[in-house]
Amino acid sequence: MKANLQEALRNASADYAEIRWEVLERSRVAFQRDQLLALEHSREAGGVVRALVEGAWGMAVFTDPDQIPTKLAEAAELARAAARKVRNPIRLAEVQPVEDKFIPQLAQDFREIPLEEKRKLAERYNQVILNYSPQIVSSTVRYTDTLRHVYYANSEGTYLQQLIPDVTVLLLAVARKNGDIQQAFESIGEAAGYEVALDLEERAEAAARRAVELLSAKQVKGGKYTVILDQELAGVFIHEAFGHICEADFLLKNEPMRKVMQLGRRFGVEQLNVVEDGYIPGRRGNAPYDDEGVPRRKVYLIKDGVLTGLMHSRATAAATGMGPTGNARAVSWEHEPIVRMRNTYIEPGEASFEELLKGIDYGVYAKGAFGGQTEFEQFTFSAQYAYEIRGGEVGDMLRDVVLTGNVFDTLRNIERLGKDFQLKGGAGGCGKGGQSPLPVTDGAPHVRIRDVVIGGK
Repeated sequence: MKANLQEALRNASADYAEIRWEVLERSRVAFQRDQLLALEHSREAGGVVRALVEGAWGMAVFTDPDQIPTKLAEAAELARAAARKVRNPIRLAEVQPVEDKFIPQLAQDFREIPLEEKRKLAERYNQVILNYSPQIVSSTVRYTDTLRHVYYANSEGTYLQQLIPDVTVLLLAVARKNGDIQQAFESIGEAAGYEVALDLEERAEAAARRAVELLSAKQVKGGKYTVILDQELAGVFIHEAFGHICEADFLLKNEPMRKVMQLGRRFGVEQLNVVEDGYIPGRRGNAPYDDEGVPRRKVYLIKDGVLTGLMHSRATAAATGMGPTGNARAVSWEHEPIVRMRNTYIEPGEASFEELLKGIDYGVYAKGAFGGQTEFEQFTFSAQYAYEIRGGEVGDMLRDVVLTGNVFDTLRNIERLGKDFQLKGGAGGCGKGGQSPLPVTDGAPHVRIRDVVIGGK
């Protein structure tokens, strides 16, 4: 493979060219209620070439390696045609060529596990959920494993092989009482082996129990509160509400936000540090190099409350006069790499959970993330569930908790950071530019924030 890719690149009629060839193996098992919806194993292979000519990209995809020379010529021709109309020529930040191979060791290789055994495992979790209570009326259990073998070469001399495993499990329960329907879920995702999916019966039961408990939970009263976010919700918040606006390709296309996101500007309390980390072994979607062959490196988006970094591809780094960070990622061989997150998190502080609760006469402890949306600096997130905080103690369960606000105001309103940091990869993924779901991780400690607007009755 290496010789073939390098020979094709030597003959490419472009200022710069790159080839990415991927071989993917996947297994999937899915139950809904008592029905087996999916039981499948598949293998696919494909690739993409990009050619840069006179400041414009051309791209072509292929499914047969013998097509590479033809596809490189096609991409170069597309780039030449695009170059006639380009106003801002694309340049690439310089990086050192590298040759490397990344083959992680799996404690239990999921390729060696029969599909029938994976089916039995998912069915067992499904039965735990369905048998928990007569009020459980439906369930979803989904197991997936993927092994992505990526070969990458460019005309500058870089050649890489990376093997990226991925295992996810979703455990979802739906409960109903007198026409009221509530749901809860547990979600696991790691760049690891089959062992990640084992012994999750307690997690399945926890999802079912929480769905039933939500049937009798209080509806939150709308208002402005001091709120404590748990690690999962705080991690999703920093990824969705802040991380995406630190992606340099977004800022290059959005002048108003670019003026706001000036390096050196204070965005939070001095204790706030927000990291976009490069390669963390075993975490979901992790590998040492991005899909442009650039080593992933750790970036402080916020350091001591001040904006100190952004995420870059080679092109955005050149356009802004900064260095590439290894954030160019593609969801599959059918797509070009764009600026994406990897491991985004708030670093821990020093407070215990009890210290975070102290002094809150009445507030909300919000846990888990049910999704949400962002529009520039405005966000709306739904917590999976929550609890009242009364007199500095956790009280009754709450439901229908929707948090809204301005991300910059919210960062400034952070009062304390817990010391109980967690980094998590779930069964879903990040979406951007038509590429979804991209495996990522995010995390945080518990975070206490004042003046958070919560919608409710």
